[in-house]
Amino acid sequence: MSEEILINMTPPETRVALIENGVVQEVIIERTASRGIVGNIYKGKVCRVLPGMQAAFVEIGLERAAFLHASDIVPQNGEETSGNITDLLREGEDVIVQVTKDPLGTKGARLTTGISIPSRYLVFMPSLSVVGISQKIDDEDERQRLREAIDAATRGEDGRPGRFIARTVAEGIDEETLLQDMRFLTRLWKSIKERLSAAQSKELLHEDLPLAMRALRDLITPEVEKIRIDSRETWEKAKQFTQKLIPDMATTVEYYPGERPIFDLYGVEDEIQKALNRKVELKSGGYLIIDQTEAMTTIDINTGAFVGHRNLEETIFKTNLEAAQTICRQLRLRNLGGIIIVDFIDMQDEEHKRQVLRAFEKCLAHDHAKTKITEVSSLGLVEMTRKRTRESLEHVLCEPCTRCGGRGSLKTPETTCYEIFREILRESRQFDVESMLILAAPVVVELLLDEESTNLANLEEFVGKTIRLQAETLYSQEHYDIVLL
Repeated sequence: MSEEILINMTPPETRVALIENGVVQEVIIERTASRGIVGNIYKGKVCRVLPGMQAAFVEIGLERAAFLHASDIVPQNGEETSGNITDLLREGEDVIVQVTKDPLGTKGARLTTGISIPSRYLVFMPSLSVVGISQKIDDEDERQRLREAIDAATRGEDGRPGRFIARTVAEGIDEETLLQDMRFLTRLWKSIKERLSAAQSKELLHEDLPLAMRALRDLITPEVEKIRIDSRETWEKAKQFTQKLIPDMATTVEYYPGERPIFDLYGVEDEIQKALNRKVELKSGGYLIIDQTEAMTTIDINTGAFVGHRNLEETIFKTNLEAAQTICRQLRLRNLGGIIIVDFIDMQDEEHKRQVLRAFEKCLAHDHAKTKITEVSSLGLVEMTRKRTRESLEHVLCEPCTRCGGRGSLKTPETTCYEIFREILRESRQFDVESMLILAAPVVVELLLDEESTNLANLEEFVGKTIRLQAETLYSQEHYDIVLL
């Protein structure tokens, strides 16, 4: 698989796109004014303990208190605990915490006391007592080699085993390189502890790298052939970063000086715009409908214009196969997380169901986010979860519609007319006035003067009051006001 990483830099925001075989797979956007805080380490202060929820709210200097569940409180030095939140934390107590999820919507940030500091090949976890190896490294001999190398190095330094997890990219890396990573992480943790002793409550102890450098640390794999950056300043920093931490990939970092925007060159801008639409067209003629809500994301598959060449079952099978691949890409591109329900078109053949599910799982294996998937249900539904650590693309780039309040639909002009009629009846019984002025959207006023004119005239006669109409161009079709005169 051929991969490229594009980094677009402007003063207000940084954008990173991951291209696989010429197709945009992921887009990550970080705005300077609202930079993500995942990975940051704070000296927090417990402001409230909730025994019923087995959780606590912790002040870390943000607008909203962050959330810390009892299951995210990691015992230090292998200590045995009851697991009850009241035994673990007290109000007013200081606690060192790390952000695992950015604030999302109305929810505060999610925290853990299990500190983890990543480098290129390893993750340092002070509370860990064993050596960890990434699950994506399948070769058992390689897993054993890495385990022995890390174990020997940590015992050599302080006599304590563990505390490190080998990342997927550590596969095949020599022991000396791993040792350099260990020394770097150990020094960094030592400096954080020194800062902790002098820090005030709600103070930031360690800030994760900016997006451009995180992309180099986390997204670079042996398959990456080019890293193209359109900012000379960032390019120079990236060169130094890769020469220090990933010397074998330093030659892949290129400066893009072209006049045409780098995202336009690769069609990324078009893909971003398409990723904000509900409807996703399939090459066969079918399509997906993706609806994102606070509770979950639902994805519906339809055959659309695809009629196939053999029979209905074969048409459905091919549509579902294509949809499985497209859905995996859309999940990454849109960064959809949480609970996701996929409504595949009903298949009668059990073998077809297995093949679609296998194709879906195979595509999800390339996803950087952790996913969990269930079998196809009797209704043709597949339930899955995808780890969410930052806002989705839609939440970063969009806001709820001011017209419909984020519902995605408006009341019809006819519905608004009948609401106005009922409101006129209520007002006429409560207040003794000579006339009423109706302020409404032009489309509503037009309907009242045309199709509903007879009903309006009958109502005017019934209430015995003059009713006048005034069109307001700034009103939505479900917004109106009644002025008593």
